[in-house]
Amino acid sequence: MHYVDLNNIQLIDIPKITAPDGRGNLSVVEKDLLPYKIKRVYYLYDVPSDSTRGGHAHKQLQQFLIAVAGSFSVVLDNGKERKTFHLNRPNKGLLIPSGVWRELENFSAGAVCLSLVSEEYDEDDYIREYKDFKSIERR
Repeated sequence: MHYVDLNNIQLIDIPKITAPDGRGNLSVVEKDLLPYKIKRVYYLYDVPSDSTRGGHAHKQLQQFLIAVAGSFSVVLDNGKERKTFHLNRPNKGLLIPSGVWRELENFSAGAVCLSLVSEEYDEDDYIREYKDFKSIERR
């Protein structure tokens, strides 16, 4: 598995169109925003504020997370260091490359986490035990 420098992971602006007459905003995720074709979309909601989600890494799958409502934190871990991102705007997203452990926490009331991923579901792509994740050699 490759080494991922967490300093290279940043929030990505999603284009926002504001209606000139005050009717609100529209954000668009199109083909050039992400470095992959979206093969699966899912969303998390009604997550209790004291719960965590994620708690795994992927061997191949890349993931783009958006807080379409409310807020939550994403803790990323590359096996050597951890970095936390707070998502709270529907026109910002977090691109998580493969080979990074992720945990989602601190969900606000009404939070909705939209996930746009590069692969269809494949259980073999998951690393579900942190000790296994830590033991993988990174180049």
